[in-house]
Amino acid sequence: MIHTRQHLDNVLTLDYPREHRELRFNTRPGLCSMQAAIIAGGLATRLGALTKGQAKSMIQVGGKPFLQHQIELLRSAGVRDIVLCTGHLGDQIERYFKDGASHGVSITYSREKRSLGTAGALKKAGHLLDDVFFTLYGDSYVFLDFAAVMSCFKTMNKMALMTVFKNNDLYDRSNVVVKDGFVSKYSKTDKTPGMVYIDYGVNLFDKRVLEMIPVDEAYGMEGLFEQLIAKRELLSYEVGKRFYEIGSHQGLAEFQALIDAGVTV
Repeated sequence: MIHTRQHLDNVLTLDYPREHRELRFNTRPGLCSMQAAIIAGGLATRLGALTKGQAKSMIQVGGKPFLQHQIELLRSAGVRDIVLCTGHLGDQIERYFKDGASHGVSITYSREKRSLGTAGALKKAGHLLDDVFFTLYGDSYVFLDFAAVMSCFKTMNKMALMTVFKNNDLYDRSNVVVKDGFVSKYSKTDKTPGMVYIDYGVNLFDKRVLEMIPVDEAYGMEGLFEQLIAKRELLSYEVGKRFYEIGSHQGLAEFQALIDAGVTV
């Protein structure tokens, strides 16, 4: 059985359409305290001239930087403590967002002088992270009930949780096998039977996972996931609505269409 938020429906009042619930669930003050680390230090080579001299997260979509859309999404979901893991052209991000106060959140920064990989960036930011924290990639936009994911995680006594979407190779190549509520395989290159899910771009970690990541060394999230899978410590949580990303020209066009349709926060 894959974990979802359905088991929480009996304790939360749902009086609006299901397709919009992800963005409205967590507006209740004090539901829980949540922190998210956004990994935003990549080079964005696939976007070519669009990111020449500009951080990918600062690409303008709908009149504001993509990262601002992310932060507004998190704020509306009740996540107001944000750690930005920056690297390439990260000074642009810091000058624009500063401490986050003008955007209704609190932002602290972990700055890479050289690329440490997605998991390595978390290791470097360890002194800023809570005992339990979400992670997002700096080019992803998601529709997720963060509080329900947190509630599920806290009942399971595991070290990590990966949100997944039943993708069937539709929006990108599927890369996750789920079995009995756990991620049993994760690979971006090794396609295996049953690999119908894709990682949704949001993870939830117990801070103990940082002990699995080498110090001051480039280390990707895939290596961390492999360790957690081997220990049966990586829960899966299925999300029903697709994700969006701006890491490619097609993804950027799809997100622009979403903005034009007025579907975001």
